Amino acid sequence: MFPPYRYYYLHNFERALAWVAERYADLLDAAELRFLADFQALPQASRALMVRMLMRRGPWFRATRLAYEEIPGTREAAAPLEALGWLDAGAPMTLDELFGLHTKAELAALFPGAPVKPGARKADLLEALRPLHPQPQSYAAWHPRAGEPVWRVMAADLCERFRLMFFGNLRQDWSEFVLADLGVFQYETVPFDAASRAFQARADVDRYLALHACRQALEDGAGVEALLPAVDACASDNAWLEKRRGKMLLRIGQACERAQDWEAAQRVYALCAYPGARHRRIRVYERMARFGDALALAAQAQAEPESEEESQRLARMMPRLLRGAGQGAPARRRPPAVARQDLALPRPAQPAPVEFVARDHLHRDDAPVHYVENALINSLFGLLCWPAVFAPVPGAFFHPFQRGPADLDAPDFHSRREAHFAECLAQLDTPGYRDTILARYADKRGVQSPFVFWGALSEPLLAQALDCLPAAHLKLFFLRLLRDVKTNRSGLPDLVRFWPGERRYELIEVKGPGDKLQDNQIRWLEYCVAHGMPVSVCHVSWREDPV
Repeated sequence: MFPPYRYYYLHNFERALAWVAERYADLLDAAELRFLADFQALPQASRALMVRMLMRRGPWFRATRLAYEEIPGTREAAAPLEALGWLDAGAPMTLDELFGLHTKAELAALFPGAPVKPGARKADLLEALRPLHPQPQSYAAWHPRAGEPVWRVMAADLCERFRLMFFGNLRQDWSEFVLADLGVFQYETVPFDAASRAFQARADVDRYLALHACRQALEDGAGVEALLPAVDACASDNAWLEKRRGKMLLRIGQACERAQDWEAAQRVYALCAYPGARHRRIRVYERMARFGDALALAAQAQAEPESEEESQRLARMMPRLLRGAGQGAPARRRPPAVARQDLALPRPAQPAPVEFVARDHLHRDDAPVHYVENALINSLFGLLCWPAVFAPVPGAFFHPFQRGPADLDAPDFHSRREAHFAECLAQLDTPGYRDTILARYADKRGVQSPFVFWGALSEPLLAQALDCLPAAHLKLFFLRLLRDVKTNRSGLPDLVRFWPGERRYELIEVKGPGDKLQDNQIRWLEYCVAHGMPVSVCHVSWREDPV
């Protein structure tokens, strides 16, 4: 169900164009400024048709397939768009594009003498005709008796650029407006200023699009020698664009690994500062039996690890690297012991997640057990630290439809907001933090947040959590989240058990038969044990019913 206003999509598109015109006027060229002026001067039906086509998969459209109640005369609405060159009925079309517009029956009638067997599939017909029709030609040449025009949208790339400038990414599309209008999604209101623009220079937009093209080329099988110069040309002093460029290099390196081109992989990783690239480069050196290089890089990483995840991986790799270099491996660090409990339970009559089965078995009226996984601790953090998460720091919020800051996963996410987070966490040293969390739960309910799991929260769960989780433990949880937001938002134990009468709790990680602890789970468990926070691992096995 859409908003009742018939031209809701046009209104939303025009809102976005106005936003771009207001915030990015200094970055627009003459053609883009002319588009903005020409678009507003068009009749409403023509503007509506243009947006309808931009919102659908193109670039080719048959006139008879553009039937909309609010646009009664499709051809009449298209005429001004053709006059501006935004639609072109005479553009060259490939055979493949022609096939994309027609059914098999229509194509069989269009090519009656095709060299295929009766009943051949559409794909077989295309393969048979490709050698006979290698050159593109206009739709009218392909189908002289069509009786309808077919248009190619010529302004799509320019409008994609506007979409990128509005959202700061190509992941979101115009449907974000509709979902917000319907109330499906609500977003926090963050003030914007010139420093919060996604792009500070026109070249930034060009670099983003170039990186996007590189990613598509990689997916299409382009080689490293073609990709590296293109990625290198996208170097920028824009921090978040550099992060995207680093991630692109990481993807190229991983593609080289999949192809077992170890030399190319290590060369790419050497150029990449994205988290994880150094560890992968050490692995590639190991694959190449270059153990000296691997150990030297590993020593650098151990001296200044980029994250707990990297330290954990290095600890696992070092014995192998030392053995490969002919050196004795050091004694393994013995991790802190995590409490263990074993349950032998009847196999459920109906398939159910093992975590739910364990929860139901452990639950008591005086000691309720909840399945929370990552939801509870993240949500408590998100509610307490809401002002810090949504602080309007430069380069964090680009448009009104953001679930969270654009630099959420950046290594400096915390440091750029350190004073804001310190102010929020200081409430844990006073009794007021509980009231803050409950008030924010009521005030912000349903508003999008990268930390708050609204569907998993309830007032009873929050009340029990705030009664039973000591403030000192909450601070420990929250400080570790901030240490590495990207990694530490996951890996928390599955269940929480509360003893409200005793104002205490326990976190429980559940493992079914054959399940193993994941690395991020191990790190959380070890952290909890090291800081005296109650945690255990529950291993569940199925007790077969007696015959």
